[in-house]
Amino acid sequence: MNEQHNPWTILSKKDIYNNPWISIAEFDVLNPAGGKGIYGKVHFKNNAIGIIVLDDELNTYLVGQYRFPLNKYSWEIPEGGGPLGIDPLESAKRELKEETGLVAEEWTKLLDLHLSNSVTDEYGCIFLARSLKQEEAMPEETEQLVVKKVSFEEAYQMVENGTITDSLAVTAILKVRILLLEGKLK
Repeated sequence: MNEQHNPWTILSKKDIYNNPWISIAEFDVLNPAGGKGIYGKVHFKNNAIGIIVLDDELNTYLVGQYRFPLNKYSWEIPEGGGPLGIDPLESAKRELKEETGLVAEEWTKLLDLHLSNSVTDEYGCIFLARSLKQEEAMPEETEQLVVKKVSFEEAYQMVENGTITDSLAVTAILKVRILLLEGKLK
């Protein structure tokens, strides 16, 4: 198996939908077995950026908001979109300040991920922010956010009991939990 070879053949592409954040296309394809079919793809026009915060006492900050696509309230880490072509770290710094008012002196990239690679090309990047100072939050006018400071252990328990289901938040919290257990974070 050659990991670089694309076994899909695109016969045609039809643009279905376009807005400032996403576009949707439908492709007529030959699948890897040679059969004809269709494939839909959602293209994201921004990177997904997540920031997990840890203070000196191992507290973190969660952001709560009502998520329209889910039709339910969601607890998450600070996160948002970062324009393609802009350093994801710069987007992370902006998002953290906008949503929580926090400014961090110490930044560590934790991981890169694709959020739903069976139907989208959405790329995500998660950072750990430490050495914090509090300033004033400046959420976007479309955001109605609640920010709460909790112990990291409480955030981890919220993942374990299913209260936190957002993929960036779950991934970040589990990654930090592993780093703490391995003694790589204090």
